[in-house]
Amino acid sequence: MNSELPEVLLDVRNLHASIGEKEILKGINLTIRRGEVHAIMGPNGSGKSTLSSVLAGNPAFTVTEGSASLHGTDLLALSPEDRSHEGLFLSFQYPVEIPGVSMVNFMRAAVNAKRKYFNEPPMSATDFLKMMRQKRAVVELDNKLASRSVNEGFSGGEKKRNEIFQMAVLEPQLSILDETDSGLDIDALRIVSQGVNTLKTSENATIVITHYQRLLDYIKPDFVHVLYKGRIVKTGGPELALELEERGYDWIKEEEDNKTEN
Repeated sequence: MNSELPEVLLDVRNLHASIGEKEILKGINLTIRRGEVHAIMGPNGSGKSTLSSVLAGNPAFTVTEGSASLHGTDLLALSPEDRSHEGLFLSFQYPVEIPGVSMVNFMRAAVNAKRKYFNEPPMSATDFLKMMRQKRAVVELDNKLASRSVNEGFSGGEKKRNEIFQMAVLEPQLSILDETDSGLDIDALRIVSQGVNTLKTSENATIVITHYQRLLDYIKPDFVHVLYKGRIVKTGGPELALELEERGYDWIKEEEDNKTEN
């Protein structure tokens, strides 16, 4: 690891966030160090996707309390695009189609916007196309798909594979994968997971948001967190995900609701 880089990549403290009048995140504390993979699990409506949206800067959510920093930089003070330039990447649960915008132009614009942010010259077309070929191989993305409009006419698996391809091109420091496994057959799941694992280094980190253990059979987490009613209520190792797979979430709900009553 580069000794000049801070070990803690993401530091979230007492994060509260609302949409309209409804508070969804109710005091999230989360520390992620470089080289780590963290899985966030929990029942529907617990705040998993809200957490990813808040970290990425979705304007639909309002942070009412707490802080979040990325490699020591105040994340909440940055625009969504600057959060991306600083190294945060969000893989969407439902990637959108952008008709009329080719993948090549889309990704070249993204790469050069990041280079401009750091006062670097734009990448030449030749160098960019060479990089595209190298990164496509990471997720076995067909050249024909890479040449089409962004996600237009793609299957669910192709869209998710395309998200990991974008991650490979942008080389983020922190990748948040929001239910990347939803809608994937076993072959697409394997390819997407292999891509994520290939891109892992000692200097970056990944948050995997999922309902199911099956994704974690491929992407091995260092830590598993259970989110319930807007708070992280339990943290453990990979064995926690196996326990959730076996027992479901009812025991978590019962434990936490009993605490509330007492």
